[in-house]
Amino acid sequence: MNKFKGVSKFLRYISNIIHENENLMSTNKPTPKGELLLRTLAMPADTNANGDIFGGWIMSQMDIAGGILAKETALGRTVTVAVDGMTFHKPVSVGDAVCVYGEVIKTGKTSMKIHLEVWAKPLIKGHDFNNSYLVTEGMFIYVSIDDDKKPKPIPAEHAVN
Repeated sequence: MNKFKGVSKFLRYISNIIHENENLMSTNKPTPKGELLLRTLAMPADTNANGDIFGGWIMSQMDIAGGILAKETALGRTVTVAVDGMTFHKPVSVGDAVCVYGEVIKTGKTSMKIHLEVWAKPLIKGHDFNNSYLVTEGMFIYVSIDDDKKPKPIPAEHAVN
């Protein structure tokens, strides 16, 4: 039996499909800010007493990722000098892919402020593999240094104001 009896029924069917797809595409699902800097796997050795991934481990991954972006920006050595606020939104589970995204928000003469976000992607069977979620975010401050560990100017072509 023909599923579409007449052109108007077929056009209504196509219109409904287009409308459903537009609704899916227009959902304001949050997305990571910045570029992907680091991706790793949360392991059992990284858990706290509650069985979730330890916040200190998450923070160290953020510092590693932020350090990569800081070195690329400074074209050389950098050091972490401050963490200006951290917010832990949701826990991370063992087996989740942990992805750190970041962007340089501002540069000074020798320093830079980098916004970092951690997103988790469940990889365990039975979870929604396409449902990444924001775990943690924070502002890290790095300083460019020379070989004598003295502050060194950030190249002008990498300045962000």
